[in-house]
Amino acid sequence: MAENGGGGGSTGVVAVLAIFVIIVLVLLFVYRGRLFGGGGTQKIDVNVQTPSK
Repeated sequence: MAENGGGGGSTGVVAVLAIFVIIVLVLLFVYRGRLFGGGGTQKIDVNVQTPSK
Protein backbone atom coordinates (compact mmCIF):
# COMPACT_ATOMS: atom_id res chain seq x y z
CA MET A 1 0.00 0.00 0.00
CA ALA A 2 2.98 2.29 0.50
CA GLU A 3 4.24 1.73 -3.05
CA ASN A 4 1.93 3.98 -5.03
CA GLY A 5 4.19 5.03 -7.87
CA GLY A 6 7.40 4.96 -5.85
CA GLY A 7 6.76 7.84 -3.42
CA GLY A 8 3.65 7.13 -1.41
CA GLY A 9 5.34 7.01 1.97
CA SER A 10 7.45 10.12 1.54
CA THR A 11 4.50 12.26 0.45
CA GLY A 12 2.71 11.38 3.67
CA VAL A 13 5.73 12.42 5.72
CA VAL A 14 6.02 15.68 3.79
CA ALA A 15 2.32 16.40 4.33
CA VAL A 16 2.59 15.82 8.08
CA LEU A 17 5.69 18.01 8.30
CA ALA A 18 3.99 20.78 6.31
CA ILE A 19 0.96 20.74 8.61
CA PHE A 20 3.25 20.79 11.66
CA VAL A 21 5.21 23.77 10.30
CA ILE A 22 1.98 25.67 9.57
CA ILE A 23 0.70 25.04 13.10
CA VAL A 24 4.01 26.21 14.61
CA LEU A 25 3.96 29.39 12.50
CA VAL A 26 0.37 30.19 13.53
CA LEU A 27 1.22 29.65 17.19
CA LEU A 28 4.26 31.92 16.86
CA PHE A 29 2.15 34.68 15.30
CA VAL A 30 -0.44 34.38 18.08
CA TYR A 31 2.24 34.37 20.78
CA ARG A 32 4.05 37.32 19.23
CA GLY A 33 0.81 39.27 18.94
CA ARG A 34 0.01 38.69 22.60
CA LEU A 35 3.56 39.42 23.71
CA PHE A 36 3.91 42.77 21.95
CA GLY A 37 0.22 43.65 22.03
CA GLY A 38 -0.01 44.19 25.77
CA GLY A 39 -0.78 40.66 26.92
CA GLY A 40 -3.71 40.15 24.58
CA THR A 41 -5.71 43.04 26.02
CA GLN A 42 -5.74 45.33 23.02
CA LYS A 43 -8.32 48.08 23.31
CA ILE A 44 -10.50 48.48 20.25
CA ASP A 45 -12.25 51.84 20.21
CA VAL A 46 -15.74 51.21 18.88
CA ASN A 47 -18.40 53.85 19.38
CA VAL A 48 -21.73 52.07 19.72
CA GLN A 49 -24.72 54.25 20.47
CA THR A 50 -28.38 53.43 20.66
CA PRO A 51 -30.47 55.32 18.12
CA SER A 52 -32.47 58.14 19.64
CA LYS A 53 -36.19 57.92 18.98
